[in-house]
Amino acid sequence: MSPQPESREMTQATLVDSHCHLDFPDFDAERDDVVARAVNAGVARMVTICTRLRLEPQVRAIAEKYTPVYYAAGTHPMSAADEPLATVEELLALADHPKFVAIGESGLDYHYTAESAEIQQQSLRVHITAARETKLPLIIHARAADDDMARILREEYDQGAYTCVMHCFSSSAALARAALDMGFYLSMSGIAAFPKSQALRDIFAAAPVDRVLVETDSPYLAPPPYRGKRNEPAYTAHTARVGAEVFGLSYEDFAAQTTANFDRLFWKAAP
Repeated sequence: MSPQPESREMTQATLVDSHCHLDFPDFDAERDDVVARAVNAGVARMVTICTRLRLEPQVRAIAEKYTPVYYAAGTHPMSAADEPLATVEELLALADHPKFVAIGESGLDYHYTAESAEIQQQSLRVHITAARETKLPLIIHARAADDDMARILREEYDQGAYTCVMHCFSSSAALARAALDMGFYLSMSGIAAFPKSQALRDIFAAAPVDRVLVETDSPYLAPPPYRGKRNEPAYTAHTARVGAEVFGLSYEDFAAQTTANFDRLFWKAAP
C-alpha cells in the first residue's frame, strides 16, 4: 500500500515539498520509507522532478506508485548540451498524464556550464512555450545567469503570459524583483536556512508571502540540523520553520499559506 497523505483535519500542519528528486539513486534503497517519513512529518504532497527527458518513464512510475507524489519533467540546463533538444510537442504529450503537474526544470546555469549558454537559452525557450501552451507552471533553475534569465523570461512573457516558479531561489534581489513583477513565485530551499544566508532571507522577506513556496531539492541542500547530509522531503518542515520566522508568522500559518500558494500555481496537484 502506498503511503497516503495525512488528513487536513489532523492538528499537524501540512506542507508541500514543491521540488525533490526521488528518482535519484540516493533513495533507491529506501524510497518507500522516505515517502512515508515525509507524510509523517506533515509533507502531504511532493513533486519529483525529471531532469533528463529520457528518464521520464522511471520518474512517472514513482508518481504513479505513491499517492502523495506528483511529477514534472524537462531538460536541466546543465544537461542541455548532452541531451537531445526537447520539443514542444514532446512536452505537450507528457502533460496529458494526470500526475504531470509542471514543465521543467529548465533554465540557465553559467556557474558550471557557461560554455553551453546558447543551447541552454534555446532549450529554455522551448520549455517556456510548452508552459504557455499547457498552462502548467514552468520550473526554473537559475545560477550565475541573472541578466540573461531576466531578459529571456521577460521577452517570452511579453509574447504571451505563463506561470513560473524560481526553484531553489538563491539569486539576486534584482532577479527576484523581475520574477515577482511578472507574477512568478520564489521557492525557498534549505539554503535559506543556512546561518550565513541572511541576505537571501532578506530577499524573501521583501517578497509577497502569497508568492512563496518551500522545497527541499533533495537529495541536495539539507537544512540545519541535517546540513551536509542527504536531504529528503521530510526536511521541508525545517526550512518552513525558518520561513515562518522570516515572515513573522506561526509555523502553522506559514505552512497553510505556502500550501495555498502551491495549490494556486500547481493547479493539477491541488486537492
